[in-house]
Order: sequence, then structure tokens, then C-alpha cells
Amino acid sequence: MEIVARARMIRISPRKVRLIVDLIKKKNINDASGLLTYMPQKASAILKKLLDSAVANAKQKKYVDIDNLYVKNVLVDGGPTMKRFMPRAMGRATKIRKRTSHITMVLDES
Repeated sequence: MEIVARARMIRISPRKVRLIVDLIKKKNINDASGLLTYMPQKASAILKKLLDSAVANAKQKKYVDIDNLYVKNVLVDGGPTMKRFMPRAMGRATKIRKRTSHITMVLDES
């Protein structure tokens, strides 16, 4: 049985999150949680919180064995981009893109 947790409109670019996601795919939830705890990146704290949420979702289902759960898949999609402008020399302006992410984590029993 698959357990799903989602985080939407997270204010970090999808590219930065995907670097961390590749390290935790196909890992046991205890191993993944340990990895995410000691990583210095901002994305690891977001993914750790999402993993804890997915485990809490699994605890609500009485027929799921929490000890056998692993991270089956994590999808990171781009969300809406906030557009800002920064003044530059000679009256010009450059566009600043503040990207957001939608993250979907899927757990499954092994």
C-alpha cells in the first residue's frame, strides 16, 4: 500500500531539491531520515519534515507495518515563479526569478 505526502509552494528551486532527493530514493525510512538529519542543505530539512509527515500518514492506516516502509519515489515539480526586478546600471533592470517547488513523496512496504 502506497502512502503519499505532499508539500506545495515550497520556496526553493526544484533543481536544488532534486540533488538531495536522488540520495534518499529506494532507502529505508530510518536510513533516509538519518541522512537528511545531518545534511547541511536547506532542502534536507524540508524533505525530513515531509518524510515525517508521510510516516505519520502511514501510522493512521492500521494495516501498514511502519518498520518495513521505504521511500519508493519522490517527485519534485516546479511551482509558480515569483518575478522581481533589480535595478542595474544606466537605468536598466534585470529580472529575478524566485522559484518554488511542489514535492510529492511516496512510501511503500518492502
